[in-house]
Amino acid sequence: MKQSKLVFWGFQTPCLIAFSLAILLPMAMGIYYSFTDWNGIGSSAVPNGLSNYITIFTNDRQFAYSFRYTLVFSLAAVLLVNLLALGLALLVTQKFRGSNAFRSIFFLPNLIGGILVGFIWQFIFSDVFDGLGTLLKIPWLCNWLSTPQTATAGLLIVVVWQMSGYMMLICIAQIQNIPDSLLEAASIDGATRFQRFWHIKLPMLTPAFTVGIFLTLANCFKLYDQNLTLTQGGPYNSSEMLTMNIYNTAFSMNKFGQAQAKGVVYLVVVAVITLTQLFFFKRREVEL
Repeated sequence: MKQSKLVFWGFQTPCLIAFSLAILLPMAMGIYYSFTDWNGIGSSAVPNGLSNYITIFTNDRQFAYSFRYTLVFSLAAVLLVNLLALGLALLVTQKFRGSNAFRSIFFLPNLIGGILVGFIWQFIFSDVFDGLGTLLKIPWLCNWLSTPQTATAGLLIVVVWQMSGYMMLICIAQIQNIPDSLLEAASIDGATRFQRFWHIKLPMLTPAFTVGIFLTLANCFKLYDQNLTLTQGGPYNSSEMLTMNIYNTAFSMNKFGQAQAKGVVYLVVVAVITLTQLFFFKRREVEL
């Protein structure tokens, strides 16, 4: 018994040390610096109490805007990504030739890095859309990234295009775990295809939705690469996500103390939203 405990802690200790050095220690330092006036350049960091938090909540309008924008954008992305992922999963789980090839095609965008995805879609929105708009004389296709509405729509398209394939795989795994006997019994009892989907498949897909919504929320709240390469927060900071606002506060304004305070607020909000979502959906999961 003692030997097994020694083996257990022998394997766990390096992981705990690495986790503490990479996660816990930087988080503790960030919380400490959020109560200081550190500018990121000098070595001195004078404590200033709740000054940073008061400033970002009362005098920083751009932070308030970026916070609301990120929240609304994340909710829209979560809805669209998971609905599209469900639709794709239902499509490729049908028995037809080439279904596995379609799975690979739909998943491929997730393998492309965020920076590269942003540059690819920037070319599409700026050059391809402009060319089509000029050729077909459709004004709203031109200057796609030059207005707040179309810039947000473009960013949303990129996020949905990139994330939906990964969430599709999660839905596929859950669909394949649904016993065929339940669907066959419902079919024998006269249930239509829609009734079988609504009353059997959809409730049993709740675990997939739990994971999918959690991952989508987390990825949308920490979105930065695509925001930087596609819109750079423009036009006029109208598409600036929360992570970009924190970055600009730290590295453009040299207000690292305020940036850390924003990071702490960001951490708390994301933790509350994701944990609430997990609790809500976990209670509605159906055991297979």
